[in-house]
Amino acid sequence: MSDYFQLEMHPEDVNRISMLGLAHVGDGVYELLVRSMLCAEGHLAIQDLHRETVRQVNATAQAKAMEKILPLLTEEENAVYRRGRNAKVHGIPPKSSVAEYHSATGLEALFGWLYLLGRRERLSELFTHILED
Repeated sequence: MSDYFQLEMHPEDVNRISMLGLAHVGDGVYELLVRSMLCAEGHLAIQDLHRETVRQVNATAQAKAMEKILPLLTEEENAVYRRGRNAKVHGIPPKSSVAEYHSATGLEALFGWLYLLGRRERLSELFTHILED
């Protein structure tokens, strides 16, 4: 059981995970980054923290975030994003378009892939760029 808590996995093990599996992990990573950032700002009540998290962690917002970082991606990262974006998903939330949902899935797959590989510095770099105006 402790193997799941390693700081990083071997690339061949990460590459065996489906794109939707990587997106599942990346969704949690992205939400944790947003929640951590909001708490670090320190000025929101709990109701506001939740509301702001929901505002930033949804397909439409994540698709916009992906647009911001797309030019920064390496060839390898871009390939992961494209594979995640093109993964067959089931059910699109009513408040987002199909294109937004696919782009958000690609972002989540990328963040899951980077996280499982232990590339925390790169995650931080991309997330910081997302937050810039």
